[in-house]
Amino acid sequence: MGGKLEGKVCIITGAGSGIGRESALLFAREGARVVVADINDAGGEETVRLVRAEGGEATFVHTDVTKSSEVERLVRSAEEIYGQLNVMFNNAGIFPDEDGSVVDTPEHVWDLVMQVNLKGVFLGCKYAIPALLRAGGGSIINTASFVALMGAAVPQIAYTASKGGVLAMTREIAIEFARKNIRANALCPGPVDTPLLRSILSDPAKRQRRLVHIPMGRFAQAQEIAQAALFLASDDSSYVNATAFVVDGGITAAYITPED
Repeated sequence: MGGKLEGKVCIITGAGSGIGRESALLFAREGARVVVADINDAGGEETVRLVRAEGGEATFVHTDVTKSSEVERLVRSAEEIYGQLNVMFNNAGIFPDEDGSVVDTPEHVWDLVMQVNLKGVFLGCKYAIPALLRAGGGSIINTASFVALMGAAVPQIAYTASKGGVLAMTREIAIEFARKNIRANALCPGPVDTPLLRSILSDPAKRQRRLVHIPMGRFAQAQEIAQAALFLASDDSSYVNATAFVVDGGITAAYITPED
C-alpha cells in the first residue's frame, strides 16, 4: 500500500466500470476503505472482487444517484460500516446516444441526463457533507468534463450543460465550506478510452474527428484520470479548492495541433 489515503473512507459513485473502477482500485492500493456505488450490481460487485483480490477493503452499495433515499442510504452505510466518511467522489454519469443538438435532443433525454449527471452530484454533496463534517472535514471530487469549458461542432447539449452545472455547483460548495475543512473540486477529463467511448466512436471517421484535436494524439486511459482523482482525494492537494482540475492532454489549450 502506498498510503496516500491510509485510514480514509471513500465513496465512489459509478464505480462499476471505467474511471470509477480504476479509482476504486487505486484508492484501495493507497490504503483507503472504498464504498463502491453503482446502479449496475454486477459491475459494482466485480469492482469489489477486484479490490479484494489485491488485498484491499471495499464494500458495494447499490445506488441510483437520482434517488434521494438511495444516496442518503449510501452515505449512512459508509459511516455504519467504516465509522466515517473522508472522501466523496461523485463520478456517476451518462451520455445517451440521443443527446445531440439543442434542436433535436428529446426532452426526456435532457431530463434524464440532468437527473443523473447534475442532480446525482447535488444529492451526493447534500448527504456527504454532513458526514464529512462529522469526520472533521474531507474532500469532494465531482466529475465534470472538458466540454464544460469549450464548445464543439459535434454537439452533446444535455451532457455539456449538465457538466457546466457541475462546475458552477462545485465552486459554490467549495467556497461555502472552505473554512470547515472541506475542499471541493471538479475533475474535468478529456475523452477517456472506456467501453462507453469506444461504443460511441466505433466508426473510425467519428473517432478520427476527435483525435485530430488532441495534441497528444490519443485518448486518456481511465487509470490516468484515476491518478488525478487520487491527488484531489489525498492531502497532497490540501490547498487545492474550487478548481476545474483539467486532465485533457492539452485539448483546451490547443489552437492548431501537430500534424504527426
